[in-house]
Amino acid sequence: MDELEQKAYIFAEIFRLSNKLQVLGDEFDKNITIKQWLFMVYVSKLGEPPTVTEVANFIGYSRQNAKRLADTLQEKGYVTIIKDKNDARALRIALTQKCLEYFQQRSNRELEFLKQIFNEFDAELTEGVYKGLLKLGKNIEEMMNSYNKIENTESGEEL
Repeated sequence: MDELEQKAYIFAEIFRLSNKLQVLGDEFDKNITIKQWLFMVYVSKLGEPPTVTEVANFIGYSRQNAKRLADTLQEKGYVTIIKDKNDARALRIALTQKCLEYFQQRSNRELEFLKQIFNEFDAELTEGVYKGLLKLGKNIEEMMNSYNKIENTESGEEL
């Protein structure tokens, strides 16, 4: 397989693996979906309770999808949605005690899950995939910014 074919394979494989990971993740825990789990992980990584918009931007979701996920998680008792003190339009997402206890309870299962997914990965392979994904992410962000500039210019907005 030449380099172009390898790139095309990687591109397609990302989507295929994403779908399979979603199915695996949803089967891993019947209480929450993998997207809900990932949403809560990102909320925890952002530190001070982030806004819905901050989480959406960080994950790459639309604000509406992030809000829908937050609403579902609030109904389940894993997060609370609170109005920002300084901006009444902004909604912040905070993890609840139930969420923190839930993550603690399943941490060993999560570690085993990761071990199984990365079975036979040595440190060198792991680092290579990690660096490759960082570069792909950077390239995608640059492409998105470039396309957004073109869209704004075509719609008559000033940059």
